[in-house]
Amino acid sequence: MTEHDQTDQVRHDQADQVRLRLDLAYDGTDFFGWAKQPGLRTVQGELELRLNRIVRPTEPVSVTVAGRTDAGVHARGQVCHVDLPAILKPPHGPAITSEEALQRWLPRALPADLAVTSISLVPPDFDARFSAIWRHYIYRLTDDPMVRDPFERRWVTAVRPSLDVTAMATAADQLLGLHDFTAFCKAKPDSTAIRRLMIFQPQRVGPGRVDVAVRADAFCHSMVRSLVGALVAVGHHRRDGAWFADLLDRSQRAGEITVLPATGLTLEAVGYPPTAELAERARASRQRRDPAELQDLSLAAEPNDPSRTVTTELAATPASASVPAPTPASDLVSAPVPVPALSPAQTLDPPTQPETH
Repeated sequence: MTEHDQTDQVRHDQADQVRLRLDLAYDGTDFFGWAKQPGLRTVQGELELRLNRIVRPTEPVSVTVAGRTDAGVHARGQVCHVDLPAILKPPHGPAITSEEALQRWLPRALPADLAVTSISLVPPDFDARFSAIWRHYIYRLTDDPMVRDPFERRWVTAVRPSLDVTAMATAADQLLGLHDFTAFCKAKPDSTAIRRLMIFQPQRVGPGRVDVAVRADAFCHSMVRSLVGALVAVGHHRRDGAWFADLLDRSQRAGEITVLPATGLTLEAVGYPPTAELAERARASRQRRDPAELQDLSLAAEPNDPSRTVTTELAATPASASVPAPTPASDLVSAPVPVPALSPAQTLDPPTQPETH
């Protein structure tokens, strides 16, 4: 029997549980998003299918993810965690830890458009979703049909005409900080759209190529693609910076904002605090944000306010720069695979009527 054949017959040796962190990358084109859905191919479904074949648990294995990406959205630095028996015992051969079993069998078991890039043991307080302190996305655009590369059509969204990146950057700066982003989010009952936007920076990275880096403590549904869609309207001079800033005053979703296609969006990395702060961060993340935070911030914020200093420092990070380099595993900070230059695919023509989504 080959090593690969044994993966379908691994059994538990003891009930003690360990928590493992899995770092993932995937081409989202052929997935119906992250979350499992009956009869549809999803990232979570494919991953859990392989995990259950390897571990053969008494109860089905389920994973917790940092960010549930929508259909067609890609990832280089997705993070999830899974609780597994500490020791597994194959029918033939010595007992093996769950970490060793996954490192040995999981990479080869996954489909070609889904890869595990790291598997590590983490403390029980680590929660891939609630311990995260930021998520970092890049939306890739091309605005020149002469530089389109059909081999990279799945990763970049094409728009026209050429974008005014200077106008876009000026408008984007107005949204940094803690705000209510209801205008950019699909409504969800009993939820809030208050988020802290840390980085929102468009940058021309080559001929006909514009990358928009977006980092926040969390995102609501379709928020990144709506933010960039509104920014593109500014870059095409269909809207101005005042309109863009005024969107923060809306109490409902702004119907004139175009939600850009999933094609150009990639989750690049997820950040976590030091180990000692994991539990407190998870506790705080589970609490619903109070709109009074915004009022308190507006009353207290002054030019020398430390909260503004932090925002300014984060915003100064170039969009094309790598997200922070890896730190020791004990610090649990995700680092991205270096981001190559890409070029385009899906074309979004400027509308002749007001934008709708």
